[in-house]
Amino acid sequence: MCGIAGLWDRRGRDAPADVAAGVAAMTATLAHRGPDEAAVWSGPEAGLALGHRRLSIIDLSPSGAQPMLSSCGRFVITYNGEVYNADELRAELVAAGRRFRGRSDTEVIVEAAAVWGVAATVERLIGMFAMALWDREQRTLFLVRDRLGIKPLYWAEFSGRLLFGSELKALRADNSWSPELDRDALAAYLRFGYVPAPYAIYCGVRKLPPGAMLVVPAQGPPVLTTYWSLADIARQGQAARFLGDEEDAADALEALLRDAVGRRMVADVPLGAFLSGGIDSSTVVALMQAQSARPVRTFSIGFREADYDEGGNAASVARHLGTDHTELCASPRHALDVIPRLADMYDEPFADSSQIPTHLVSQMTRAHVTVALSGDAGDELFGGYNRYFRARRLMRVIGAAPQPLRALAAGGMRALPPPAWSALGAMIPAAHRPVQFGDKIHKLADILAGEGAGDELYRRLVSLWPDPAAILRGGQAPLGPLDDAGLRALIPDPIERMQYLDTLTYLPDDILTKIDRASMAVSLEARVPLLDHRLVAFSWTLPPAMKAAGGIGKRVLRRVLYRHVPRELVDRPKMGFAMPVTLWLRHELRAWAEELLAERALEQGGIFAPAAIRQRWQEHLQGTRNWQATLWAVLMFQAWKARWLA
Repeated sequence: MCGIAGLWDRRGRDAPADVAAGVAAMTATLAHRGPDEAAVWSGPEAGLALGHRRLSIIDLSPSGAQPMLSSCGRFVITYNGEVYNADELRAELVAAGRRFRGRSDTEVIVEAAAVWGVAATVERLIGMFAMALWDREQRTLFLVRDRLGIKPLYWAEFSGRLLFGSELKALRADNSWSPELDRDALAAYLRFGYVPAPYAIYCGVRKLPPGAMLVVPAQGPPVLTTYWSLADIARQGQAARFLGDEEDAADALEALLRDAVGRRMVADVPLGAFLSGGIDSSTVVALMQAQSARPVRTFSIGFREADYDEGGNAASVARHLGTDHTELCASPRHALDVIPRLADMYDEPFADSSQIPTHLVSQMTRAHVTVALSGDAGDELFGGYNRYFRARRLMRVIGAAPQPLRALAAGGMRALPPPAWSALGAMIPAAHRPVQFGDKIHKLADILAGEGAGDELYRRLVSLWPDPAAILRGGQAPLGPLDDAGLRALIPDPIERMQYLDTLTYLPDDILTKIDRASMAVSLEARVPLLDHRLVAFSWTLPPAMKAAGGIGKRVLRRVLYRHVPRELVDRPKMGFAMPVTLWLRHELRAWAEELLAERALEQGGIFAPAAIRQRWQEHLQGTRNWQATLWAVLMFQAWKARWLA
């Protein structure tokens, strides 16, 4: 795992030494992503330089260093990621006459590009990657991002200077442009809690979308192409559904999972796994332990607040599997220590509060290992999110009840404040009681009072500020996948449509962004076996009922896990990976939040209309509503603005 950066002066005005020095400065900002080595390759004849920060994982010798030239000298690569089928590809290339200096997957990619071409090579890779390949013969630059968006890549072109990097801070190190807030991107951020691809928080800067390749010729504009499309995968999967029963599907899934996990256990450095005790991480760890001759190192985080604590569950699974387990019990002090560093970690606004525990568990894990496997993506692929079940129930209610009746019901639900509902909810058995019961009742009331059609319901479920214009001065969220009029025809089932949208948007722009920044901030490589693209394709062949039915999500994935872990250890209500920020904002974090949410602070820069934000802050402090998610979005923007736009 590494950090990459580069600069191409396509107008040919800068001295080669200045271009190389500029890339060295860009690369230096990414030292946390690659603490082991730094290097810059310069092509003076083209006005281009490529930079690399190395975190050595496979082939720790100098033969694995980057940027790297192909043996024929035609291609140069700077690359962030891991390719898990490198050995098979290397064997083919050796048979084709290529000679290798070392064992790195980087060398496999650059030699394959020289033999098969860049596009054909990328289509054959199994792994996670963001890379730049420079074709010295054709004077063409290729920027490539992996299929599901596990690894990040930003790019921009200002006045004929093309810049790219793993993080925005690398682009900011080039002083040829002045970062300017993109208020449309900010509106999208306030809705979703993240800036959705292809947008970035600065005008003129873009994220390379998952499954995309940007081809930049010496003359003419950059051309964005797609080499892998989730829409194509969904279309093909629905047209060729799995024909066996659930047990047959579990057999096929376990074979794919075992291979995906096994490939991601290859490393020349210590390796472990994140373990929450939930279905996804427990399955990954179980299949790791099944393929390991020694106890797997596992790591989890717990909280003293019972509604958020999964530490005991993780410890139970670890004991059953026989892993070498380590747990951290997080406190408000831990959060206070991390919060000041979040703006630097993410360098654009990011409002998933589980960014804090993700960083804490990454920090603890890095003290013991250099690589950790994660269970992310099981919910998107196999139908695990609670909102899928809520949406199906709500669509039935909304379809059967007229709007005036729904509005009346919503009014009755709002008559009691969330704490009162939570007190009543205590009578519900814990196994069936949702976390933060009272707040969920009020959110349900908001949804019932709305229009509520299927796709609009999904938009409401994933929105923090449904109407960003209510608090933002200027700016309108751009259209995105949720606005695609062809989605219903592509995916008729409304829950599968939600899974598709989550995989296309929430997964790369929130979940994967979170794990990349949290882990890379401490130089830890996080691998995501459930996002092997072969597994993604298989998941789309499964009939919806094999993924979620009868109030049970991830049905087939559970069947695989039950073969390794007793169901009583993992069958429980889904909690999610969150911290008790709701409570902490009213107590330990209150002074910090009050400073950022003060009316004067909100008015600074003419960005926000403070009234609605201040009202929600007061309601949150009084306990009449839980506005943690919406307030966190504003707080994270305010903290980011103070760091990057002051």
